[in-house]
Amino acid sequence: MRTDSFKGKDYMTLLDWTKEEVETFLDVAFDLKRRFAMRELHDHLLRAQTLFMIFYNQSLRTRNSFEAGMTQLGGHAHFLDPGKIYTPALEGKEVAYSTERVSDVARVLSRMGDAIAIRCYGDPVDWEYGGAHALMQEFAKWSDVPIINMECDKYHPCQALADVMTVKEKFGTFKDIKFVMSWAYSPSVHKPRAVPQSAIIAASLLGCDTVLAHPPEMELDPEVIKACEANAEMNDASFEVTNDFEGAFKGAHVVYPKAWAATSLYPPPVGTNSPKKTQRIFDKYKDWKMTADIMDTADSEAIYMHCLPADRAYEVSNEVMDRTDVKKGWKSVIYDQAENRMHAQKAVMSLLMGGK
Repeated sequence: MRTDSFKGKDYMTLLDWTKEEVETFLDVAFDLKRRFAMRELHDHLLRAQTLFMIFYNQSLRTRNSFEAGMTQLGGHAHFLDPGKIYTPALEGKEVAYSTERVSDVARVLSRMGDAIAIRCYGDPVDWEYGGAHALMQEFAKWSDVPIINMECDKYHPCQALADVMTVKEKFGTFKDIKFVMSWAYSPSVHKPRAVPQSAIIAASLLGCDTVLAHPPEMELDPEVIKACEANAEMNDASFEVTNDFEGAFKGAHVVYPKAWAATSLYPPPVGTNSPKKTQRIFDKYKDWKMTADIMDTADSEAIYMHCLPADRAYEVSNEVMDRTDVKKGWKSVIYDQAENRMHAQKAVMSLLMGGK
């Protein structure tokens, strides 16, 4: 594999990358984490480079992990609030004096910086499934610098890379690791699919025995399911979809319960554009909650993961979330996982923006 082939590429979804390339991202991430732990400066890697960050949605972990990461790499991250600039919009969706066509924004920022990172899902695209990803693809079409997906309505490759980094950190391998991504109840129905879809893509790509658990109404994108099945076959591993919440976690090494929207939330052709129907569906499954009793059925050294913020007392009990310091037995690794966002993203930026 040519390591200089990363330079200038977009980071939109892990479906665009081979297993070997993702393993390289992880190798670099672990090296940068070691340097961070040793307080070994590595600010020469992206010295004087600029990352433009456009956030259509709010953020804690993503914004701060990118900003801190760019500082450590020697560059600078610019935070751009679409409400404080002319909001980048697709052709045909412009509004006079308040928006600017994506093609113009992308070409201008390309002249001034070295990469553009974007977060967009949900309300900014009226919950049209794929609308936010299409917006990022339009940026990629016109930009001369890499586009980094900080979460869209389909994919969250930055979170997924941190997820599998955490799995490797805790178990040392992906082989024979049972990775369970499950739906969990939340009072809020407005939850994108990006995290669960990217999590199962990453886990299956690297060779985990991957399980997806959800109620029948919470199906994920068929293209993602097809990709995961192909990944499992490539790795001589397994991929399973089940509607059994508690049963899915038996013997699991990785426990990852999180809410996402029911299909009915999305406008046609994916769904019926019905938040009220979606709320009724959600309320049928209030018992889909991670508890200590369910964790006890997992592997004795299982880890609880969540991208955060978690809906405490709904998706998961406080007892599970806060069990972070035990020496033996299952535990929560959510803060290790959150820290790994920074190291994983530093690896992505170093390889895409740096190199030869």
